Amino acid sequence: MNMDIWNKLWRGGLDCPVAVGKTEYGFKRGARDICGAALLGLFAACSGADTDFDATGIFESTEVIVSSEANGKIMALNLEEGDVLELGQQVGYVDSVQLHLKKCQLEAQMRSIGSRRADVAKQVAATREQIAKAELERKRSLNLLAQNAGTQKQVDDVESQLAVLKKQLEAQLSTLNLGNQGVTEEGDAAEIQIRQTEDQLEKCRIVSPISGTVLTKYAERGEVTAQGKPLFKVADMKHVFLRAYVGGDQLSAVKLGQAVKVYADYGAEDRKEYKGKITWISGQAEFTPKTIQTRDERANLVYAVKIAVENDGFLKLGMYGEVKFN
Repeated sequence: MNMDIWNKLWRGGLDCPVAVGKTEYGFKRGARDICGAALLGLFAACSGADTDFDATGIFESTEVIVSSEANGKIMALNLEEGDVLELGQQVGYVDSVQLHLKKCQLEAQMRSIGSRRADVAKQVAATREQIAKAELERKRSLNLLAQNAGTQKQVDDVESQLAVLKKQLEAQLSTLNLGNQGVTEEGDAAEIQIRQTEDQLEKCRIVSPISGTVLTKYAERGEVTAQGKPLFKVADMKHVFLRAYVGGDQLSAVKLGQAVKVYADYGAEDRKEYKGKITWISGQAEFTPKTIQTRDERANLVYAVKIAVENDGFLKLGMYGEVKFN
């Protein structure tokens, strides 16, 4: 209160609309007593007023700004502010023609690479057949030698021929396998490129990462976008939370998982009660935000708490709320 007014009232310098006597002294004294009593009553009422809440705060929600993951022209963006989206719902896409063509080219390249792969079994079939014949000839020569019907030279010639064939087979297998290994590596590289292109194509799709309501739309169909450029903001309006603040002397009264009563302030005397649960308590004190009231207005340092609340459709972001812990 203005101290000049108080002093004038106390000294009787202001007229008070109460007649208490005919004398000047009596009038001023009566005015002073009655007005002074009224002011004391007002101070007592203000100082004795008790809050009907333990903490206050603002309703918030999980908000996600969806940004473009591709560069190009926005071909479609089918949403408006206020639309309700489901998790994974596609709402548009960025031009992806060039990526589709690139994928087709890579797939054709993969087919070409596959055609260069050698059929090892067919390539060495003739050599294996020669080795099999040489094995039979060697066995026949050994039998003849055992019966003194053949010579050692015949056996040596057959074994020499067999050794040459085996080395020839080994060389063929090495060459063919090495060639196929190069083809395999080339094919793996092309396969990786195809997967990269498919990932880029997937990122051309514009989808909602959560189930929620569109709060803001930042882009329109036909605009050219780039990676990281915001497209729209979506918030989970079914599961909101009240960010409230408590003083240090109240920390002993709150704990994680605690059920509390939350009141939404709709203005005037219109308040609605909701069930809430404390899901987070800050471990670090902060100065009281200017827009927040605490039970003890003298508290400078407070602790933030999050209280989960099921939204019935009436709670709005930024709305003022109160909470009682007991």
